[in-house]
Amino acid sequence: MTVTISRLYDSYTEAQKAVGSLEAAGVPHGDISIVANNSEGWFDGKKDRDGDGVDDRLLAGLGLLAIPGLGPVVAAGWLAATAVGAAAGAATGGIVGALTEAGVSKEDAPLYAEGVRRGGTLVSAKVNEADRARLEALMSPSSVNLNDRRVAWEKSGWSGYDPASPPYDAGQVRKERELYGRSR
Repeated sequence: MTVTISRLYDSYTEAQKAVGSLEAAGVPHGDISIVANNSEGWFDGKKDRDGDGVDDRLLAGLGLLAIPGLGPVVAAGWLAATAVGAAAGAATGGIVGALTEAGVSKEDAPLYAEGVRRGGTLVSAKVNEADRARLEALMSPSSVNLNDRRVAWEKSGWSGYDPASPPYDAGQVRKERELYGRSR
């Protein structure tokens, strides 16, 4: 049986490491998705942004998209395609619907969406149930504790993910990252 595992990261670099760990553990490339906030315009779509001769794109098909409720994102994989398809077809849910359809709990899906809206990077993978615990352990070391983050957001007045809320702009994303001591 296939299940979906997801983790939120404060930085794209941390998410890249998680994807690398999943691929090294045998998760097929096509079973991994990434959705990263791009409000600051850090991703420009170039293959080799740092000039070292290595393709800096995390997954094939990585590109710029606009997902309702999240704003500009860098995304690749099945989750991004599902979220964009749902929005284009006027289906309800967008990213939250795509996550819950993939098996993410109704409690966690809005937290993942809010995390991306606030500047984070979401990594999701379709894995065999038998491998779930092992692969979740690979993803967890640098991931956000969703419950702790939810509590912090609620203390600041947040009452839940609202896809109609405007996406965070570059300044808001920087402030959010400063709260948690993380960078892109």
